[in-house]
Amino acid sequence: MKTKNLLYILSFSVLLFACSSSSSDDLSNPDPDPIEKVTYKDNVKAIIDSNCLNCHGNPTNGPSNSLNTYDLVKNDVDKIIDRINRTGAGKMPPSGNLSNSAKALIQQWKDDGLLEE
Repeated sequence: MKTKNLLYILSFSVLLFACSSSSSDDLSNPDPDPIEKVTYKDNVKAIIDSNCLNCHGNPTNGPSNSLNTYDLVKNDVDKIIDRINRTGAGKMPPSGNLSNSAKALIQQWKDDGLLEE
């Protein structure tokens, strides 16, 4: 009886592993699409343009800290990251929070070396 039960368990185990959906390609290459580096032109500029430039465009009528060029955004990236991650006083944008994905893109841009293109 023990041998019969052991045989059932062993057969079931072999069947279970044989029905796995993983292939050798899945196991040998878990990340086939490497993440591209985040750049100002391709990723960050659109976030800044749509969320910041209403107030931080040309400094004629608004705050003096303009964010309308790559160099200005690059030079203020630490301040920008601080402000977009705040929850209380001084958070930006004041009208609402940036999405987590937008915040992550700006942080990744900094981590990738603040590439322009």
